[in-house]
Amino acid sequence: MSDVSFREAFKVWARIGLLSFGGPAGQIALMHREIIDERHWLDEKEYLTALNFCMLLPGPEAQQLAIYAGWRLHGIKGGLAAGLLFVIPGAFVVLGLSMLYGAFGQVPLINALFFGIKAAVLAIVVEALLRVARRSLKGKVEWLVAGLAFVALFCFNAPFPAVVIAAALYGFLRGSREPEQHSGELPGLGSIFATASLWLVVWLLPLAALAALLGPEHIFSQIGIFFSKLSVVTFGGAYAVLSYMAQASVEQKHWLSGPEMIDGLGLAETTPGPLILVTEYVGYLAALRATGSIWGGIAGALVTLWMTFAPCFLWVFTGAPYIAAIGKRPRLAGALAMITAAVVGVILNLTIWFGLHVLFGTVERMEGVFKPWLPDFHSLNPWALALSLVAALALLKLHLGLLKTLGICAGLGLVLRLSGVA
Repeated sequence: MSDVSFREAFKVWARIGLLSFGGPAGQIALMHREIIDERHWLDEKEYLTALNFCMLLPGPEAQQLAIYAGWRLHGIKGGLAAGLLFVIPGAFVVLGLSMLYGAFGQVPLINALFFGIKAAVLAIVVEALLRVARRSLKGKVEWLVAGLAFVALFCFNAPFPAVVIAAALYGFLRGSREPEQHSGELPGLGSIFATASLWLVVWLLPLAALAALLGPEHIFSQIGIFFSKLSVVTFGGAYAVLSYMAQASVEQKHWLSGPEMIDGLGLAETTPGPLILVTEYVGYLAALRATGSIWGGIAGALVTLWMTFAPCFLWVFTGAPYIAAIGKRPRLAGALAMITAAVVGVILNLTIWFGLHVLFGTVERMEGVFKPWLPDFHSLNPWALALSLVAALALLKLHLGLLKTLGICAGLGLVLRLSGVA
């Protein structure tokens, strides 16, 4: 598969899992730095093609990109290692914070520590955006598609799948300008069916067992059913589904209150791992209150994690063998090229969304047809801005590296928050 040893790759996947702050934009940026810029394990074109593919799947695209990269290097075991290590560190952190929250409410010390980390991640995200844009947008057409994708998402709140499908259709009809290499052999239908069936069983067998043993109305069964459904409709990543999950958890299921849901989103945004790990927080509190036991809460969190992330391995392992072959077919390559350009617009949208929420206390989307995100400029946090500039200086000018930059900003943020300055 690869000249890279599994042990070496395992260490890198663990490192990425520990440092994957900042939601999908930050995580895509981190993986780009670690596996493309520093280690050259994949080339730029393959990385972006895989990212395009993952953007079309339901679920957290950054984790699915990690699964693909691991699969590309070491097959199934590599994909499992990369995908699990991407989630496990953050899952432990979110579980610990959920337990503290369930017992005591908000945790000011944790909020203070991650104040500086979020500011540092903003600089990392901007750096990655610039790198991806330079390498992906080769001509005027690509720049135009990226711009239109950003405007559609940020200014008009267009459905994410519609933006990507429109870009793909345009690229398909336009055709690829690159010469055809060879058609690429695609796996047979039997192979697809076998892979999909295996991972479908892995995903849903525990849910069937819960329903059979405890009954479909038990809290564990209800959590499993709800989050298994959610994992199928999360096109566009976590941002596309959080509002639905929050509304259903609060207004329909009554598992937690509105303020508690907002606190959970804050915890997920400031911890490593996919933003969709907020589901673990919801599952923990729901099961904790239904069972009256911390162990019940932990079991609820585990059920939530399984139903949320097991499908990611199903989607990627079934589709991964097609990625390289599809990229070598002229019209499909043209479609992927335009999706790549649109993804730059998507990343810009995520970058600005993340930056606004880091720098401003109040950010709201306008009502009407034209509805961009707008901050309350009076809510600007100058200390968050200052920390972001410190991170940019440390990372881009002084080249201190990721760990030192995160450490410096985390320490400064802790001091500023606990002293009452920020």
